[in-house]
Amino acid sequence: MTDDKTNLPIRIAALYQFARFDDPAAIKPDLLGAMEKAGVRGTLLLAREGINGTIAGSDEGIEAVLDHVRTLPGCAEIEVKESRAAAMPFHRTKVRLKKEIVTMGQPDLDPLAGVGTYVAPDDWNTLISNPETILIDTRNDYEVQIGTFKGAIDPETKSFREFPEWFRAKRAEIEAQGGSPKIAMFCTGGIRCEKSTAFARAEGVKEVYHLKGGILNYLEHVPEDESLWHGECFVFDERVSVGHGLRLGDHTLCRACRRPLSAEDMGHEHYEEGISCHRCWDERTDEQRARYAERQRQEMLAEARGLEHVGRREEADTDG
Repeated sequence: MTDDKTNLPIRIAALYQFARFDDPAAIKPDLLGAMEKAGVRGTLLLAREGINGTIAGSDEGIEAVLDHVRTLPGCAEIEVKESRAAAMPFHRTKVRLKKEIVTMGQPDLDPLAGVGTYVAPDDWNTLISNPETILIDTRNDYEVQIGTFKGAIDPETKSFREFPEWFRAKRAEIEAQGGSPKIAMFCTGGIRCEKSTAFARAEGVKEVYHLKGGILNYLEHVPEDESLWHGECFVFDERVSVGHGLRLGDHTLCRACRRPLSAEDMGHEHYEEGISCHRCWDERTDEQRARYAERQRQEMLAEARGLEHVGRREEADTDG
């Protein structure tokens, strides 16, 4: 991604909306049809609690899909985070039905009943620089490892399902020390913060804040020389990571475990392109690595023929 993002041909739209869908399955066919007709790729998740996902395509294609999304119940004012790319970052067009649009394992939690106080990127530095503010990164450990805000607590969670238990323990620790939690939370695009702040409020915490639009909104609008962000932000597409100004980052992806890798990581003895990295070496069997090796071979053959091979990404998604 270059600084002149307006000249790049692919428009990427990250979107989510907590809404009440009585029958998500009934919504799926027309939504998928709108994406296919517009030539848009990516994945949208549907659940009774709303919609979430990231899509990419031409300007006209993205606008057509967004027009359709805005006709869904409660989605007329859906907020969309946009960026641009030189190449298509997705390989499939999918609409999936889920129990939650972001899986926290708290199916009775209703973000529409009340979330934390939104804080605009321009006001975020002031809030998190206050020594009374407890700053929490709600993302998973592999995301935090490549970048976070100065002074943020890393819950070291492997998945968002672990967050409620961690939060309850952290709150008990703070209150045992005589403190009254004043909490600020952040995530990639805002959706996990909707749930985590709603959860904190449901647990009885009164002062809860979150970064409006997430890290991506902050990186787009706060100048680098004023920023309290360090590193890069992991994104869930083929760009892998972005930095200030949403410029393309320096990380690549391990195709076995879907974790981001730095140039140093790729120098590790356990890194083999498409097959393994030092983080997942002990998590995979020799049989799995052999399967990944064949997948990588097929990918290289397809590339040599000028064809697109999506099996690698698809299998990594299910295995990871």
